[in-house]
Amino acid sequence: MRHRKAGRRLGRNSSHQQAMMRNMVTSLLEHERIVTTTPKAKELRKLADKMITLAKRGDLHARRQALAVIRSKKVVDKLFTKLKEEYMDRNGGYTRIIRTGNRAGDAASMAIIELVNFTEETEAATN
Repeated sequence: MRHRKAGRRLGRNSSHQQAMMRNMVTSLLEHERIVTTTPKAKELRKLADKMITLAKRGDLHARRQALAVIRSKKVVDKLFTKLKEEYMDRNGGYTRIIRTGNRAGDAASMAIIELVNFTEETEAATN
């Protein structure tokens, strides 16, 4: 029985789950939009919102806490400078999940998870 055990297992052990979520939150904050399965996106939303909340706090301890999760110092710097300013006046709800149907190979439910301030022009300008 799974009573009082929060979170999705996603078919992985705990260390694999943690590593996957760390990689996914790093990619999400770097590219501001990623495509994944719907259950992974729902789990990722929790961690991404926590990282943006840390950035809004902005002190040294918050930066070190973010560095403990996010894999790239460059992404942490982007989070604490650029993204912090965009979400300073927003109280939560920093990500959006858009369902895109089922994957052709295994019929897994797919979704796009993106930051709410994401626009196509910003992606074209950075590439």
